[in-house]
Amino acid sequence: MYFVASLVLAAAVSASPIVERQAKTAVLPLTSINNAKSAKSVVNAGQARINKINNVQHVGAQPDASSGSITNEDVTYVAPFSIGGKTWQLIVDTGSSNTWCGAQSACEKTSTGKSTGGSVQVSYGSGSFSGNEYTDTVSFGGLTVSKQSIGAATSSQGFQGVDGIAGFGPVDLTQGTVSNANTVPTFLDNLYSQGSISTEVLGVYFKPESGSDSDDTNGELTLGGTDASKYSGSLTYFPKLTSGSASAYWGLAIASFTYGSTTLTSNAQGIIDTGTTLIYIPTSAYNKFLSATGGSTDSNSGLASFSTKPTSNFGIKFGSTTYTLTPAQYLVPQAQYSNFGLSSGKYYAWINDGGSSGVNTIVGQKFLENYYSVFDTTNSRIGFATRT
Repeated sequence: MYFVASLVLAAAVSASPIVERQAKTAVLPLTSINNAKSAKSVVNAGQARINKINNVQHVGAQPDASSGSITNEDVTYVAPFSIGGKTWQLIVDTGSSNTWCGAQSACEKTSTGKSTGGSVQVSYGSGSFSGNEYTDTVSFGGLTVSKQSIGAATSSQGFQGVDGIAGFGPVDLTQGTVSNANTVPTFLDNLYSQGSISTEVLGVYFKPESGSDSDDTNGELTLGGTDASKYSGSLTYFPKLTSGSASAYWGLAIASFTYGSTTLTSNAQGIIDTGTTLIYIPTSAYNKFLSATGGSTDSNSGLASFSTKPTSNFGIKFGSTTYTLTPAQYLVPQAQYSNFGLSSGKYYAWINDGGSSGVNTIVGQKFLENYYSVFDTTNSRIGFATRT
């Protein structure tokens, strides 16, 4: 499903032509929606993405900016992209790299589009699409790319209430997805190579839903830099992994997971993924989390559940910096129980079991809603700061 975007690989992007880069500024809205039928479907979607990652053979390896709002749909964020003059609501996904439309209605090339004769096929574990490739003019938040590769879906599954995906993952993830190309540049790659932004950086501002809301425009993407008004203090950066299974994605080394003073695990590797809803940690760490909290895996929802509310913070340590989530941040708000079909009288966590082998850690939306995140392709690093 779209809560966890797909993971097919690719080779490196070709060197960008030398162009004079013009700094531009604009804001792009993000909308968060809840298009899940149940908590179980959200849990399964994330685990399906993990399974997909582990079944794939992986290969290789502050400017002014443009920002725009995105919509929080509770379990995923969508952004309005104009393709050939028509607007599509696309999932913002750093876990995949193809951009495509047509999940709800036909995505046919417009008068400005040009067919490449290629076919496209991408599997996301919990969803997939196939169709034809064309190039067209794509705009978002006042920035425009010409000749952007677009997948026009002729069939898709696992996508409800959204039109497709805007992939912001490493370009290598497009390898093998288009029949007549090795890789295809992402939207962000093209913004940089065509001179619209002066550095290839994506700033992401997510914000939790309030109360029982499940469809608010309360997020922002910044292309080509960061928005200092969306975070407090300074950004701390960590190098993107260059080896291991997680290195094909936006992967980071994780020093430890903790619950209060209890170390759940040390020396993990994980993927930072806007397209996954929950936080998935290794099975051994998850079991220690349940033991420390007195919790268990709820058979109906698949979520970690507790009869007594946990009181300690959950921590993720990158390098020497620990980022904590309070119980109020890692537990499902009770006002949203009806959105996910959860039973009253229990507490539920956004933290789940990622498995015991391969890539078994994904740091998803429910962490990123509490920290501003930066995906810096130019310097091959990921940064975090406290969200304002």
